[in-house]
Amino acid sequence: MYKIPQSVLVVIHTADLQVLLIRRADAAEDFWQSVTGSKGSPHESWRETALREVREETGIRGDAPGCVLADWGLENVYSIYPQWRHRYAPGVMTNTEHVLGLRVPARTPVVLNPREHTASVWLPWRAAADRCFSPSNAEAILWLPHFASPA
Repeated sequence: MYKIPQSVLVVIHTADLQVLLIRRADAAEDFWQSVTGSKGSPHESWRETALREVREETGIRGDAPGCVLADWGLENVYSIYPQWRHRYAPGVMTNTEHVLGLRVPARTPVVLNPREHTASVWLPWRAAADRCFSPSNAEAILWLPHFASPA
């Protein structure tokens, strides 16, 4: 089954703008990113996709007390990296990425799915943006002070 070329980018952060980054297991480089993932079906909402992907990749329940998921109303359309195009239907070259933020309580534990990610780190938002491999991910993190909901 091919991936749907519609995905979420979820910037997980604390009220004091510490950002969670996770390192991909399937990348040859030091590829740090926020949570990303494709819709499971064309009818799955952005919120449902975000909550599912956050839970699958970090173990964090984004609908738990103290967590606030916010749709930032931003979308990026980008070319799919050649090493991942085989996951999509033949001829699919671009993906639409919908950006959301998830505020979590400080010291929220992270339990990675080892098939997808090998490490996690909490960084101040500017340092997190600098560490991201993806330009769209870095840009989303730089928007964090504008979109972050108050504690």
